[in-house]
Amino acid sequence: MTIPVRLHTSNKPASFRENQDTHCTSGSCKKYHWQSQNVKQSGVDDMVLLSKITEDAIVDNLKKRYMDDYIFTYIGPVLISVNPFKQMPYFTDREIELYQGAAQYENPPHIYALTDNMYRNMMIDGENQCVIISGESGAGKTVAAKYIMGYISKVSGGGSKVQHVKDIILQSNPLLEAFGNAKTVRNNNSSRFGKYFEIQFSRGGEPDGGKISNFLLEKSRVVSQNESERNFHIYYQLIEGANAQQKEGLGIMTPDYYYYLNQSGTYKVDGTNDSKDFQETMEAMHVIGIPGDIQTQVLQIVAGILHLGNISFIEAGNYGQVESTDLLAFPAYLLGIDPNRLQDKLTSRKMDSKWGGKSESINVTLNQEQATYTRDALAKALYARVFDFLVESINKAIQKPHEEFSIGVLDIYGFEIFQKNGFEQFCINFVNEKLQQIFIELTLKAEQEEYVQEGIKWTPIEYFNNKIVCDLIENKLNPPGIMSVLDDVCATMHAKGDGADGTLLQKLQAAVGTHEHFNSWNSGFVVHHYAGKVSYDINGFCERNRDVLFPDLIELMQSSEYNFICSLFPENLNTDKKSRPTTASSKIKRQANDLVNTLMKCTPHYIRCIKPNETKRPKDWEESRARHQVEYLGLRENIRVRRAGFAYRRAFNKFLMRYAILTAETWPSWRGPEQQGVLHLLRSVNMDNDQYQMGRTKVFVKNPESLFLLEEMRERKFDTFARIIQKSWRRFIARKKYEQMREEASDILYNSKERRKNSINRNFVGDYLGLEQRPELRQFLAKRERVDFADSVNKFDPITAINTLNGTCTGQ
Repeated sequence: MTIPVRLHTSNKPASFRENQDTHCTSGSCKKYHWQSQNVKQSGVDDMVLLSKITEDAIVDNLKKRYMDDYIFTYIGPVLISVNPFKQMPYFTDREIELYQGAAQYENPPHIYALTDNMYRNMMIDGENQCVIISGESGAGKTVAAKYIMGYISKVSGGGSKVQHVKDIILQSNPLLEAFGNAKTVRNNNSSRFGKYFEIQFSRGGEPDGGKISNFLLEKSRVVSQNESERNFHIYYQLIEGANAQQKEGLGIMTPDYYYYLNQSGTYKVDGTNDSKDFQETMEAMHVIGIPGDIQTQVLQIVAGILHLGNISFIEAGNYGQVESTDLLAFPAYLLGIDPNRLQDKLTSRKMDSKWGGKSESINVTLNQEQATYTRDALAKALYARVFDFLVESINKAIQKPHEEFSIGVLDIYGFEIFQKNGFEQFCINFVNEKLQQIFIELTLKAEQEEYVQEGIKWTPIEYFNNKIVCDLIENKLNPPGIMSVLDDVCATMHAKGDGADGTLLQKLQAAVGTHEHFNSWNSGFVVHHYAGKVSYDINGFCERNRDVLFPDLIELMQSSEYNFICSLFPENLNTDKKSRPTTASSKIKRQANDLVNTLMKCTPHYIRCIKPNETKRPKDWEESRARHQVEYLGLRENIRVRRAGFAYRRAFNKFLMRYAILTAETWPSWRGPEQQGVLHLLRSVNMDNDQYQMGRTKVFVKNPESLFLLEEMRERKFDTFARIIQKSWRRFIARKKYEQMREEASDILYNSKERRKNSINRNFVGDYLGLEQRPELRQFLAKRERVDFADSVNKFDPITAINTLNGTCTGQ
């Protein structure tokens, strides 16, 4: 396995200087510090270092940094991110270079530092990593997820195949945002679904695969939106970005023409170019590998849903009738179905009846309200299945058969408290409650329990454990939770569910009415969540939980002339009739618990997002809103546990494996008890005794600065060895080059001299007279300069050519 190692001794950023005068490893000083005129100090980078640990101090520190455009702050390894509501200048290639391979303490807090730490931990420890991004709607979770994926794409290597995977990972964002995000009252680009994206890596650290899990798409938004909100982005992108031919073929009109878009009266979003985003969405489909004809049919379904919404019904003798049959033709054409069958399935339903031991099917005509419900159910089912198809297409394009390493990014809907909260908000807040429980389990509860198990001296810190709220919602028995009571009521309700919501409220009062985190009122109930009290309107709970698509509508869509549309409805109606339909609450409960199990198998990292205001304007700080989020996110308790606890803990064998290179006694292996080997390493770097404790199976290091000392010395060792290897390699290459040049020169002259053709490959001696062995000649030449060449020659006198004289010639 190749691990990229950055040599900090030569690659520190210009604003970062090493203090050569101190080697302190205690909490009172740092080995490294900032010495730059360009880096303005605003508040405290890491809130573990706050002088006072109060909510006032935390809010004040976040406000100072926010006002000076520092949106990131640490609590130890946890990153706090405040939404700036504007584009920040520090997400360029320069920052990627700055944070790549750098330790957390070297640079200001940044999401790139957390991402790089995840990537390096995965490569060094060979363990899967995940990042849990939490916060309320509009706090900046989706943008944070995009920056994480963008950074990983930049710093990881690979060839053309890996680049293809990177392209799909990046292109999945605009595609899923187009179909899964929408403008809400609180957020212009709110994720209306949950997404867990696993980026899979080879053992060399190259992204070579991926997998997306999606949760609870807000299907109700397809058919209705609150005031000042929009439907999903794709509708407005299609209307604004489609070319003339597409608009004609799909019957595209202005958004106010469509009932599914004009209910809220909002069609534009500040800072959003729907036409440009549509081109990016289509390009994303192409990159992912969705064929052109399937892309066309996806757009046909999107447009077909809009036209379907314009079919209205009137009451005629207690029966529902289509008000204008002319409006049936175009949605039927786009969906490839017969308009008469469409009319029939919207206004009537086939039901099974048992009488006298016999079973028969009868057609029941629907009233106006039931027909409208049926139309909306078809629209929601079509949209949800297209969305699932897009997710599956991304998975097919990048998922590999076997997993090696992975980094998971959880971008899920934020906690929501609206003026009127329904079933969707209940499910969304339940998932956030489960994520908060993970955070509590791993950062507050598990950490303190580990100190006790390892025999570490520790004073327990109190905190609110929200498991009691999770049990209130999801318990099966003794007493049954809200979701269990809801499923029981839905199992016995009639087709439309008239009166079921009232029955649900009565049963909830009987089952959990005395629970300390539950209250009921005349039209609903209140749950005391970790983020505050939320009042839920009971109206529509049972209908939306049941979420049944009637067999008539499935048969209708299976009759489509388009194979793609038929493939979206693969149900076998003969076998599926016997099974009890899955409710929305049971599905989200199962998905939430599966997600928790997946996250618990990874090394977790956390980003806690904070929304500073409701105006969506930069530099606008609402004190009460920020304080409320600081309180329910448990930042004060997190700081206290972090400050009183240990920044680093590692099993003895893993610690030895990582730092064995520091001493000759531990490298390549330590012979003796592992605990003694760890002590030997800590003493070899002169670490103060109050900076670490030895547990039963692990070593605990108090401050991050002490760990940085170990890391710095380790990398200096690697630096030294790397230089030795480089020096030897360069010498070897230079010698090979010299020998090659000498051979090439010899080959040029070989057998090419007029006289003494074989002399070219003889060694040059220089002393062909043997001066060293002839003292009389040495005495003669003693006072002369050094002789470089000496040989005997035959000298011919040109004047008296008769006589031949023997002489001696010396060359200097």
